[in-house]
Amino acid sequence: MAKKPPRDDVGDRDLTVRGPEAAAAGLPGVRHGLAAAMSHMGVRRTALTLLKVNQAEGFDCPGCAWPEPAPKHRATAEFCENGAKAVAEEATLRRITPEFFAAHPIAELAGRSDYWLGQQGRLTTPMVKHPGATHFRPLGWAQAFALAAEHLKAIEPDQALFYTSGRTSNEAAFLYQLFARAYGTNNLPDCSNMCHESSGVALGATIGMGKGSVTLDDIHDAKLIAVVGQNPGTNHPRMLAALEKAKQRGAKIISINPLPEAGLMRFKNPQKVAGLVGSGTPLADLHLPIRVGGDLALFQAIGAKLVEWGAVDEAFVTAYTSGFEGYATAVREVDAELVARATGLSAEEIEAAARLFAASEATVVCWAMGLTQGRDAVATIREVVNVQLLRGMIGKPGAGLCPVRGHSNVQGDRTMGIWHEPPTWLGRLGERLGVAMPTGRGHDTVEAIRAMRDGHAKVFVAVGGNFAAASPDTDVTEAALRRCTLTVHVSTKLNRSHVVTADEQTVLIMPTLGRTERDTQAGGDQFVTVEDSMSNVHASRGRLDPASPLLLSEVAIVCGLARAVLPESTIPWESYARDYRAIRALIEQTVPGFDGFEAKVRTPAGFTLPHPPRDSRSFPTPDGRARFTVSPLEVLTVPPGRLLLQTLRSHDQYNTTIYGLDDRYRGVKAGRRVVFVNPDDLTDLGVADGSMVDLISEWADGERRAPAFRVIAYPTVRGCAAAYFPEANVLVPLDSTAAGSNTPTSKQIIVRLQPV
Repeated sequence: MAKKPPRDDVGDRDLTVRGPEAAAAGLPGVRHGLAAAMSHMGVRRTALTLLKVNQAEGFDCPGCAWPEPAPKHRATAEFCENGAKAVAEEATLRRITPEFFAAHPIAELAGRSDYWLGQQGRLTTPMVKHPGATHFRPLGWAQAFALAAEHLKAIEPDQALFYTSGRTSNEAAFLYQLFARAYGTNNLPDCSNMCHESSGVALGATIGMGKGSVTLDDIHDAKLIAVVGQNPGTNHPRMLAALEKAKQRGAKIISINPLPEAGLMRFKNPQKVAGLVGSGTPLADLHLPIRVGGDLALFQAIGAKLVEWGAVDEAFVTAYTSGFEGYATAVREVDAELVARATGLSAEEIEAAARLFAASEATVVCWAMGLTQGRDAVATIREVVNVQLLRGMIGKPGAGLCPVRGHSNVQGDRTMGIWHEPPTWLGRLGERLGVAMPTGRGHDTVEAIRAMRDGHAKVFVAVGGNFAAASPDTDVTEAALRRCTLTVHVSTKLNRSHVVTADEQTVLIMPTLGRTERDTQAGGDQFVTVEDSMSNVHASRGRLDPASPLLLSEVAIVCGLARAVLPESTIPWESYARDYRAIRALIEQTVPGFDGFEAKVRTPAGFTLPHPPRDSRSFPTPDGRARFTVSPLEVLTVPPGRLLLQTLRSHDQYNTTIYGLDDRYRGVKAGRRVVFVNPDDLTDLGVADGSMVDLISEWADGERRAPAFRVIAYPTVRGCAAAYFPEANVLVPLDSTAAGSNTPTSKQIIVRLQPV
């Protein structure tokens, strides 16, 4: 029997702390995943739903973008603990009806926690807040579309912002960017701007492709895997099974992270009896406890050692790269003392890592937001590329570059044109449809916040996501959203962004189908497609009855908006909404790599998009070669009495969705406002373990404060600290971004602890 949503918003009232765990998954992972699922769905619905997750005829998990094995190798339970929680959140039996909104004023909802809001259940009815209103009230779809159109027609196209999250399907994303551009703007900020933009910029400049160069088989066949700035045990737990498989085939694994994470120390595979009752598999052969922001220096030092030792694949470098001599000259001059200050590592630790790179004939380097959200993120990822180029580790089995994406279709959204830059194929799309497309660069996420803040953007439309919670500089972001005349939120569940309102503002909530639900249109039952972290495109078919008969699919909502805003448009929106095959036909005609789209995606395994560096060692750069680059090494100066803070997820969380208030692997129960600090730093600062502090970030334009955090003595690197987002996002200055990508520096914030 499913449980009712919580009435009370308990916050951290019952917070307790114990020591961190030394292994991930196992029987506790199974127990916690199933418990969460049954609390939302009940026993029967849990069994029927979870057995369809990531199956060939089922639906893609609405959580992370880790790829599935070939259909014949998929487990019956092809999901992880957090995947079960993600499905439960969407397939929940809890419902938010108009009566809920009538009983809860917006001001009350705005005072609730993100966890409480998300636990109330699925949205069922289009809702509106009119200027001056204190409550949301229901309205019909025709009224909702007309109201949005009224506002969008009253402004210039570049005064509108069209945001999307990484859960939007390929079909909906493609139509959404088409609608925005047919309307007249490239203002398409997205969640990639806040997460993996640095990867795309760095990879595009060095290998000519903004995507990773590996397949899942490469992970399995690698001889060395470096896992840098990521925590697979919480953020994409199925990756642990791939690492275990590689380990059993003889691979070495390096973990590079300021915090020791349980999943990289030992993995108890819940798919195996030995994982449920045994001791599990040790994963990391070497853990490098690196200082926040020190990865650039580390990879420069590794590159220097490889050049010094002559451990360079000269045939590959000569045939496929440019810039080697300049790079080699630069790394020969790397300052060992500066590297030590930047990394916090000993010379022996760095040499041990370099020896593993030198000895490996097949190396994969994986990374996530620990690398992408720092000041020097783009340069850091270029240094990772340098090391892989030195060893010839692109375009060979078991080797390559692996940026591990977050949300399940964040990579697909970019492929479909969700980008503030006009994609190369946009002109072809315009010609095919007879529509003039905008050519100027649009706003990315940080620029979008500035545009709202400064009154230049008037309308904000979001398909998915929780913009107010996900964005940096929370107070600035919320004030910016309140300056819009209209905000529109296409969502499955209630979140923070819905209740960030101003008195004279109009707010629309448009409830949509989830990935788990049957999508029936005039042309019959539909399926959608997604692209995983490794460029595989596959189908996703929901099976559950919709949470409400009033829900529309994302495709139907985008088409409804387009018809209302662009009534004279010759684009056949009605045909696209009727049958998604028409959308896929247009994608096939427009986007490179999608030839035979419909036939290919109907196969059980889907298909993998072309990737010239991986497929043929062909590099679509100006000179046709992969590029070595040189970056200066500048250590961030942290004043005395301050720490470098990184934001991270708890184990009961996916992005801004809070599943629960525990972080089992780090030993935190029933609370989220905590800060992890090295015990020696606490001694030096005169702050007691278990005491309460305000976190205060320091920036050129002033301080930002996150109040009432409990201090936890934790084995993180000296001089560094960590706290959960979105609670700590208020500390990230809007103008503190990565050079070259404009990604917020959520992993590199100078803070002080102020006892309270």
